[in-house]
Amino acid sequence: MSRNEFVAALKQVCAERGLETEVVLEALRVALVAAYRKDHDESEDLSATIDPETGEANIYEKEKNVTPPGFGRIAAQTAKQVILQKIREAEKTAIVSDFEKKVGLAVSGLVQRFEGQNVIVDLGKASGIMPPQEKVPTEHYRLNQRLKVLIKKIREGKRGPEIIISRSDKDLVKQLFDMEVPEIRSGAVEVAAISREPGSRSKVAVKSNQQGVDPIGSCVGQKGVRVQSVTRELFDEKIDLVNFSEDPEKFVVASLSPARVSDIKVNKKKLKATVYVGEDQLSLAIGKEGQNARLAAKLTGWKIDIKQEKDRKDQESDNEEEEKTEAKEETESNELIASGLGKRIVSTLEKAGIKSIEDLKNKDPKELVKIKGLGKKALEEIEAVLK
Repeated sequence: MSRNEFVAALKQVCAERGLETEVVLEALRVALVAAYRKDHDESEDLSATIDPETGEANIYEKEKNVTPPGFGRIAAQTAKQVILQKIREAEKTAIVSDFEKKVGLAVSGLVQRFEGQNVIVDLGKASGIMPPQEKVPTEHYRLNQRLKVLIKKIREGKRGPEIIISRSDKDLVKQLFDMEVPEIRSGAVEVAAISREPGSRSKVAVKSNQQGVDPIGSCVGQKGVRVQSVTRELFDEKIDLVNFSEDPEKFVVASLSPARVSDIKVNKKKLKATVYVGEDQLSLAIGKEGQNARLAAKLTGWKIDIKQEKDRKDQESDNEEEEKTEAKEETESNELIASGLGKRIVSTLEKAGIKSIEDLKNKDPKELVKIKGLGKKALEEIEAVLK
């Protein structure tokens, strides 16, 4: 490579690849010193210069020019290697930076090859890795198959940054609806929650942020075209669209769709709901192998107990007993606190099964001493209360 060729190549590469000229020249200077030191001198006080206009390269030791004959050829070879390396590094950095912005988004890709249990998907500028845990168990992938995948994360691998993609993540469902439903992209409709068993079924809770907009109707589309498009992309995975509600009773009832709920009792403190359905709705509410109830519980974050309508009276009786027990325990706890004992001491006593003043009186003082967490000061307080 002549000097003119070097300069032309340097300028062209920097312009095409978006590299700063000084970045490449600095890398060249470092590489030239390394090339010289390899065959000539181990001195630490070496430096290199390269003229960006002529491409002339020189080596200096303590400001003395020690450039050997024929070094121009070495400089040209080194320049070529450094430029190619810089191009690869810059492109890789740009690609990783670009995909970092796409984490959490769905993109199209082409199945490129298989590496062990990993599926390698061509994403255009880079390849994504789909590990076994990110695959859908019911899906069988083939070469050159086009797929939509979720960019899950960028992780550091043995060969540098790796783009991890997923077909099983529930956020893929959300992104597919975002692609198909203009109302979601505009913010008029929002996907509030998703529960998914990949390859089998998903429940998607949607809500409207704009008056007059039907969230489920928007996601279903005319003649079901929108939801069908998402279903096809997920290889016929079933999708239940339900209305999200801030009211837990309404949300739990909606989450069990397509089953019809007759009544519901909720315990907001324990995030527990007991729902009653007709005999003809029981199997539908529970679902095959409990799937419908399981997905509803994941969607709402509530424990859901499904019972037949005829069991309601028995359950109401049980609820009354439970409420009485809770009220009694609360009264007993308040009784201990009202006696003048601190909350920490009361909590320690309750853990030891002492829940009332009567329990405390009946406890042998020698046994109180053995209770873990009751120090000398606490025992003195208890003794004062008993007196």
